[in-house]
Amino acid sequence: MRKFVLSAVCVLFLAGVTFAVEAIFVKFDGEKKTLTVKEGDKENTYKVTDKTKVSILDKDGNAKEAEVKVLSKAKEGKTKLDITTDKDTVTEVKVKLGGKK
Repeated sequence: MRKFVLSAVCVLFLAGVTFAVEAIFVKFDGEKKTLTVKEGDKENTYKVTDKTKVSILDKDGNAKEAEVKVLSKAKEGKTKLDITTDKDTVTEVKVKLGGKK
C-alpha cells in the first residue's frame, strides 16, 4: 500500500512540472531567445532554447515541425499559441500562421 501511495504522489508531482496553456503572441526576441506572451490579462516572458520544439498547425490541425525563428513571423496580439512550459522555459510551441479565419 505504501508503494502505491508513493507512486501516485510521484506521478502527480511530475504531471505538475510542465504546464500547457493557450496564449496570445506579444513578441519574440531572437537575440535574447525570449518569447513574450499574454495569458489572460498578464504578460509573461519565457526562455526559448535549442531544444524547444516548434510546430506549425495547418487549418486541419495537422502539425509540421519548424525552427524557432519562425516565431518572428507571428503577429502581435493576433497569433494564438499553445505553449508547454517547464518553469520559465518553453519546451513546446504550437502556432497557426498565415491562415484566414
